[in-house]
Amino acid sequence: MKIYFQIIWTFIKVGALTFGGGYAMLPVLQRETIEKRGWITEEEAMNYYAVSQVMPGIIMVNTSAFIGHKLKGKFGAALAGISAVIPSLIIIVAIASVLSGFSELEAIQHAFAGVRVCVIVLIINSLEKLWKNAVVDRITLIICACIFSASLFTKVSPVILVICSALLGVLTLSFGGKKR
Repeated sequence: MKIYFQIIWTFIKVGALTFGGGYAMLPVLQRETIEKRGWITEEEAMNYYAVSQVMPGIIMVNTSAFIGHKLKGKFGAALAGISAVIPSLIIIVAIASVLSGFSELEAIQHAFAGVRVCVIVLIINSLEKLWKNAVVDRITLIICACIFSASLFTKVSPVILVICSALLGVLTLSFGGKKR
């Protein structure tokens, strides 16, 4: 029973401390599930996160559900996903009931600008951790550069880019790349 309470509390914290979307979730998720609890590895987190990005739905909920599933199957997945959403629901209802009357105030607009700056820092920190675990040799650097260029200069769907990255990873492993 203790594990279920740990899942609930952990993903409530992840949900409550995630501002700015899926990328901003990574530092909190890593701290709570990898560093504190040892539930998953860095590589598993990256895999769950990558698949969650191309699936329909909220990245945070999808990633939480993957981790919950690893821990306690379907019930763990549902528990983790729901727990991750609860803080957002409470916060959104509270803010919506108050903010609609104050959103035009200059102080509120400046507060949102400050939050956006903080989210950028969280994203950069997450990217640094992802980079260290994903770009491990020259081949992965080339794949990263190609996919980054394609995403920046074309309108190719992110789903196609993820599939291409996966295929390139399989091909490089098949032709003598190092196993991870």
